[in-house]
Amino acid sequence: MNLSLVAIVIEEYDPAIEFFVGALGFELVEDSSALTDDGRPKRWVVVRPPGAETGLLLARADGPDQTALVGGQVAGRVGFFLRVEDFDGACQRMTSAGVRFVRPPRSEPYGRVAVFLDIAGNKWDLLGPELQQTQLAVGGFACPRCGGGAEQAGVDRGQER
Repeated sequence: MNLSLVAIVIEEYDPAIEFFVGALGFELVEDSSALTDDGRPKRWVVVRPPGAETGLLLARADGPDQTALVGGQVAGRVGFFLRVEDFDGACQRMTSAGVRFVRPPRSEPYGRVAVFLDIAGNKWDLLGPELQQTQLAVGGFACPRCGGGAEQAGVDRGQER
């Protein structure tokens, strides 16, 4: 058994595909024509991070109730988590691609984290490995584009706060 898809309600398909594929580096797994329950055209669009099994179904809002949920599927909490090996590189690449970070990088017991918004306005954690002692000794990391650096990441003169 595995979790195959998670749906994210979006406003429009093409800008969402561009965001997840272009800005985040996901793969476009499927983009097929389909019909709603009452026969109107829609698309079945699935994206996922390279190598991942679980994908995101990009579901265009249909009607006022669904439109009201765009960007608020998890009531303002962080509801999605993207783990990367190269935290600094991902932060810089995503920021260069226009991704908006709303909380700068910081260190937590589970690794490094920065919060960003997807195209719909949902909050995501960008997660990376913990800072190693050698990194701490040389001033931590710096991600000037997303507002992070050693001090903002909870690192001060080689020690965690």
